[in-house]
Amino acid sequence: MRTVSWLPDSRSLRGLGVALNKKGVHVILYDIRKPVHEVPMGMTFVEGDIRCLAELEKVLAGVSCVFHSASYGMSGREQLNRCLIEDVNLKGTANVIQACIRQGIPRLVYTSTYNVVFGGQVIENGDESLPYLPLHHYLDHYSRTKALAEMKVLEANNTKFEGQDGVLRTCAVRPAGIYGPGEQRHLPRVVSFLENGLFKFVYGDPSSLIEFVHVDNLISAHILASEALKEEKDHVAAGQSYFISDSRPVNNFEFFRPLVEGLGYTVPTLRLPLSLVYFFAFFTEIVYSLVSGFYNFQPFLTCNEVYKLGVTHYFSMEKAKKELGYQAQPYSLQEAVEWLKHIGHVRKESENSQKNRIWNIIFVVLLAVVFLAWLLQQSLLIPTVSPLHYFKLLYRFC
Repeated sequence: MRTVSWLPDSRSLRGLGVALNKKGVHVILYDIRKPVHEVPMGMTFVEGDIRCLAELEKVLAGVSCVFHSASYGMSGREQLNRCLIEDVNLKGTANVIQACIRQGIPRLVYTSTYNVVFGGQVIENGDESLPYLPLHHYLDHYSRTKALAEMKVLEANNTKFEGQDGVLRTCAVRPAGIYGPGEQRHLPRVVSFLENGLFKFVYGDPSSLIEFVHVDNLISAHILASEALKEEKDHVAAGQSYFISDSRPVNNFEFFRPLVEGLGYTVPTLRLPLSLVYFFAFFTEIVYSLVSGFYNFQPFLTCNEVYKLGVTHYFSMEKAKKELGYQAQPYSLQEAVEWLKHIGHVRKESENSQKNRIWNIIFVVLLAVVFLAWLLQQSLLIPTVSPLHYFKLLYRFC
């Protein structure tokens, strides 16, 4: 019986531990939060923080493979907490690597992200040969630190163990946006927008395409990657990265249409320019940086989210198919819709009607203000770069 340590990112990949457990693997779940559901027999939960190297080394003793999917700052206001993002994504990952080397753990699979090569540019059928971006080109600190962390993980491949024979083999799995029943990051945010009457518009080119990955496909990719680090697979995945998705590029708002309509809501017909929405998100980030010390509100959208949802970027799965044997299985949002209905997220005609009217008024006022500011910004282009651009650079890197 092998022992695997799973360092999760909330509950998005909780099924990975269950899938491994069903294969007869003893799984150690190491997380800062206790699982919501009871841990199955054959799995052990240890509460802890990857930022503490001593704790990490202790729990990883005797482990044969580590799945490191813990991170911070993927969406919402978390993206604006630079200190915690660095602490978890950089220091935490460095600790995981160090613990693997000291404890003689032969395999490390790192959960990365599409963001390590995406900075708002159009990417059509990209592959793993795409380079990392210059650090100042990343849209947010989460993406920047995930790229740096992935570099560290892949550079650690073939590192000799301390005080014993053998080397560490590493690889990185780069997933698209994750969805599926029980997913706790993207779907709840969409549902909260719907229930609070905040889903008032769509934006960007309706032909723009992005990708998503069902959690079961992502689990399969992680397991295949871990197997491909073994000697019997000629360590084919060692030092490599792999894009993982459902292999089905789709417009973001069309992808979520079954969810929106399945819960009893309507997809808005108002379509705004991407640049206007980006301007609004940037303005929101400025406001957040000024008031978060005494009012820690949830931004409607961040700059990174605007581009991630509205700019075409999708990738080839050929490398994952060839080297890992990955085959994306067909899934839809229907499972997630039924799950959300089951836990009570269905629109009620009388629900929050007064709140929605208030939000309608606030939305119209804000839209008018931002639109006027956007028009002013557009008129200040001299000749191709506006003063706002320089302020944006100053804000991001000071």
